[in-house]
Amino acid sequence: MGKEPVARRILLAALFVVAAAVSSCAGEPKSNLPPESGSDAALSARVKAAIATDVGARAAASLNVATYGGVVELSGFADSDAQASRAAQAAKKVQGVRSVRNEIRVKSS
Repeated sequence: MGKEPVARRILLAALFVVAAAVSSCAGEPKSNLPPESGSDAALSARVKAAIATDVGARAAASLNVATYGGVVELSGFADSDAQASRAAQAAKKVQGVRSVRNEIRVKSS
């Protein structure tokens, strides 16, 4: 991750923001949290972008972000405990996040 050019990382993060915004409008919720409001969907998109920037685009692609009232729930799969922890820490740094429920599971080898 450390050798990616900054412009590429920013572009990937922007793509994740768009993808998260679009995906928040379709399908059934993947969480037991109530459905997101418009501001919650925007917060989810910002969290997804922060995770993509901090942990990496590939790792962020395998994670789901759901938000209700500023409470963010992370789910999906990570390659390691450290990766799951970094994703949660990145989410906590996003302005507007009140708390983070980390439901990320580590892939078994």
